Parts: sequence; C-alpha cells; structure tokens
Amino acid sequence: MTDNSLRTDLFSAYRMGAFDLPNRIVMAPVTRSRMGEDGVPDELHATYYAQRASAGLLISEATNISAQGRGYAMTPGIWTPEQVAGWKKVTDAVHAAGGRIVCQLWHVGRFSHVDLQPDGALPVAPSAIKAQGTTYTANGVVEVSMPRALETSEIPGIIEQYKHAAECAKRAGFDGVEVHSANSYLLDQFLRDSTNQRTDQYGGSIENRTRLTLEVTEAVVAIWGSDRVGIRLSPVTPDAGNTPPDSNVMVTYGYLIKRLNAFHLAYLHIVEGATATSRDVPEGIDLDALRALFHGPYIGNNGYDLDLAVSRRAQGKVDAVAFGRPFIANPDLVERLRFGFELVVAPREAYYGGGAEGYTDWPTTNAGGEVNV
Repeated sequence: MTDNSLRTDLFSAYRMGAFDLPNRIVMAPVTRSRMGEDGVPDELHATYYAQRASAGLLISEATNISAQGRGYAMTPGIWTPEQVAGWKKVTDAVHAAGGRIVCQLWHVGRFSHVDLQPDGALPVAPSAIKAQGTTYTANGVVEVSMPRALETSEIPGIIEQYKHAAECAKRAGFDGVEVHSANSYLLDQFLRDSTNQRTDQYGGSIENRTRLTLEVTEAVVAIWGSDRVGIRLSPVTPDAGNTPPDSNVMVTYGYLIKRLNAFHLAYLHIVEGATATSRDVPEGIDLDALRALFHGPYIGNNGYDLDLAVSRRAQGKVDAVAFGRPFIANPDLVERLRFGFELVVAPREAYYGGGAEGYTDWPTTNAGGEVNV
C-alpha cells in the first residue's frame, strides 16, 4: 500500500470559492438514466450519491432546468416541487455522509425529440439546424428531431428557466450550482458559430454569441452568490450531435473566459478534449492557454488517471481534477487513488438505466485494501 498523498496535494484540503474541500478530487457529472419519467430522485439516488461523498466535491448528473430543456428519458429535473423534495433526500444523505454537492443546470437545446417535449413541441435552438444522432424516449431509441429557432422575445424566458432552477436547487439543499455550458447543449450551441446563425443580439459576433451564457451566469449568481457557482465548458468536444467546434475556438472561448472573470466564480470546469473519448485537441488549440485566462480555481476533466492528475497538479495546470467513469464502479475512488488500491472498471451496460445493480452495489475497500461487499 502506497500513500500517494506523500507525492501530491490532491488529497489535501482546499478552499474553492465558498467550498471547503477535504481533497481536490471531484466527481464529474455522470448521467446514469435511472430516474422515472417525472425526473424525481428517490432513496436509491440518495444512496448512490452518499456512497461517493468522500469526493472533495460532487457535481450532480446533468439536471434538466425545465420540461423544455429535456433531451433524454429517465434524466432528473429541478423545476417542480416533487423534484425539489426528491433532491432534498439526496443532499441530506450527502451532507450526513460529510459531503458537498452542487447541481449541474442543463438545457439540451436542439438535442431532443418531440416525444420528450411538452405537448409534442419542436425542441428549441439558437438556429433551426438539425443535430445528428439519436436519443432515447419512452418509446425507445429515436433520431433527434428538427429544432426551431428561438425568437428573440423568448430569450428572457430561457434565462428565467435557469433562474427558477437555481432557486429550486437552493430549496433542495444543494451547496451550489454549476452552469452547464458544454457538450454542445443549448448554451454551447449559442457559443459556436457552427450552430448559431442568428442575426439578432444573440448571434453573429463573438460578443453576441457569448451573451446568453453570460446572462445566464449573471442570473444564477444573483441567486447563489458568485462563490457558490461554477461553470463547465467544452471548447472542442463534438458530443450531442457531432457538433463542429467554433471556427475560432481560442478567440471565442478566450473572450468568454475573460468576461467570466468579472463574476469571481467558484471555479471553471473544462472538458479537456472530446468528452469521454479523447484528450486530443485540433491543431492550433491550446486549452492550457485558455485555462490561464481564468483568474479563479480550475477543474480539469476528461480521461484522467492518477499519474496524469498528479503530473498536471504538480505543473500547476489544475487546481482540482474531476473523475467521471471511475466513480461509477468505485464509490470510494478517493481512497483507492490515495492508497493505490486496484480500480474496478464498470461494463458499459451498467452505465445507463436499470436499478440498484451496477449503481449502488459496487464493493468498497477497507484501510488494508481488502474488499468490503
């Protein structure tokens, strides 16, 4: 058994915004698709998150801010009283286990299907450009629907959805929120000129395309305070419909990050590369240079193992590291990484859907490395 805390401060306490973290290991938002159609968490989800409460910070799975924001069946929401009550069970369990948890606020935008939308409406997007790919509904896997472009007059309503969800997250007992402006969902669709062909104040120039993300951030900060709000970006990931990157990633996201500094956020969380696939980035793009523009704490994410986390922390390139898939089968991931215990690898069929199997039934280790079943 090797105590890896002797070679890195990843396992040491860290103050990030308003959060006093016992370590710099973050549980990334990981969609598990185990909710009912009402998007209400229950005791099973409370157990799942509480089992992983030894992470310095838990970021909830992406959570729909409204019925319109929904793009996949069996994902959670944070806009109804019932969802608030369900999440309160989760946050209470996490806090009882000594943890801290923030809610990731999510609107999928164009990546949805009419069967998932209120009254069978078309999904909304910055522009009427159809995504590629499939999603899943109560009727099975289907091709995503053609979206309609939001009217300028509807934008304040979108911001209000985020504000309402942020208020609901506070009532649900979360410690803060993360604005999901990544993975080619709604806010990222506005950022990229590949998906935003608007000619109003939310399209065209970089200043206009970043406007919605900044206005949403401002609205959420007004509810929570700046030191309890983080934001997630993914400058090059093609997820959610094989969305092409912006034509000038460094300039667009560089401008956004500089503007975000004015909010003094708790953290910036960047997907380094393509979400859940590769850390490679196109030629001419330097994510470390983008990170350097941010004046606050930085969480690195995507494809990290312990060695990479230790190395990038030693170089000062990250303040904390978010692990996603390793947390699925290793609820005690922090201890396993610290003491060099073997990691369990979850089969892909355990990722999405189902009940307790492959969700809350993973074994943990004790201080000596033996498995507790």
